[in-house]
Amino acid sequence: MLLDEKEAKAYTDKILSLVNADDAFAGVGSDRLMHLRFAANSFLTSGQRDSRSANVTVWIDGRRGSSSTNDLDDASLKAMVEEAHRIAKLAPVDREYMPTLGAQKYKPVTRHVDATAKLSLRDRARNIGRILTECEKNKVIGAGFHSARVQAGASATKNGNFDYEKTTNVSLSMTARTPDGTSSGYFLRSHYDIGKLDTDRIAREAIRKAMDGRNARTIDPGAYTVVLEPQAVADLLGNLSFGFNARNAEEGRSAYSLPGGKTKLGEQIFDERINIFSDPWNPDVPGSQSAQGGLPAERLHLVRNGKLENLIYNRFWAKQKDREPTPGPVNTIMEASGKKATLEEMIKSTERGILVTRFWYIRSTDPRTASSTGLTRDGVWLIENGKIAYPVKNFRFNQSVTQMLAPGNVETIGVSERVGGSEGGGGSASLLPALKLKSFNFTSQSEAV
Repeated sequence: MLLDEKEAKAYTDKILSLVNADDAFAGVGSDRLMHLRFAANSFLTSGQRDSRSANVTVWIDGRRGSSSTNDLDDASLKAMVEEAHRIAKLAPVDREYMPTLGAQKYKPVTRHVDATAKLSLRDRARNIGRILTECEKNKVIGAGFHSARVQAGASATKNGNFDYEKTTNVSLSMTARTPDGTSSGYFLRSHYDIGKLDTDRIAREAIRKAMDGRNARTIDPGAYTVVLEPQAVADLLGNLSFGFNARNAEEGRSAYSLPGGKTKLGEQIFDERINIFSDPWNPDVPGSQSAQGGLPAERLHLVRNGKLENLIYNRFWAKQKDREPTPGPVNTIMEASGKKATLEEMIKSTERGILVTRFWYIRSTDPRTASSTGLTRDGVWLIENGKIAYPVKNFRFNQSVTQMLAPGNVETIGVSERVGGSEGGGGSASLLPALKLKSFNFTSQSEAV
């Protein structure tokens, strides 16, 4: 069912052969998604979904039309192309049209592992069975979602470019809750290699947080010193590298804008120990071999030692500004220069603060200050005199990322690890550390558990 490179090339060639337009882009994809869901300490559902799809975009006299299909027979592909033609003839002129790329040279990225693609239901069930046994043993109620996915697809242009990639991903998210429903713990991890997904750790951490979160107390909201576990950092910053958009900054719509169409390029925007970059070939979080617009991906530093080093120019905006387009980013990696601290060391050095394990329902409030709001969830504790004092009830927060990472607010930084945002369910991941911050804004209490 999955497309190999030869099949994908044959399909894109066929689609482009049907095109009667000035320019065109064709894509084909195949996807196998396998899952096992559990709840109330019991297996709930399992299944597998296989799909194939195709899409095409054409430009006729500068007008753009797109269409897609999930049938790859000749008649469906022909109908898809004809629909794109019809739409293009009715559309307004695409003012940001750039000719599709000619042949590019891509450096391959390893994001596919056969063992992940061939993961059996028996093996998944065996792992989840162990987890359910631990839940019963610890008298908590477990629920979660185990997902394994393999994807293969390609894109091609009328001007001669072709790009094929194959990827795998496996993830497990788990929530453990006390029988009275007053305490909850959560843990999520994913990997492209099933051999590197520690399901026992995921269960152990979720269960521990649920048990340690019992009898939570209410404390007043306010600005607190916080220790953010890597999961909480991922929930806030997992897609941070994709926010360094040059056009937004130059048009005054970004936290990296300055008056008069200028930007903060070269300025100290974050703590001097913070480095943010994209590296397609990082072995823990490999990215795609092709970046935005189909450009070959490259290692790209966005923030180095706290200074803004690069903004992302797509091909259109680069042409407007007489610059070279930026090939990236394709993943988010945040690493600290200098000494790194463990989570235990962060807690021990805190006189009074809050330990946060996870954020949820995060929504942007102002892109010009990189501000967002959301809730804590599944485990919050008060720290006093270097020790966990007691669990506390949840908060709503309102926080600017640039203020959060600003010089003077970052106290200690941990070792980066692979972790994905919880709202993404493990579909993607970044390389991020735990953080201890001098001040973080909790604005009200929340009834969430």
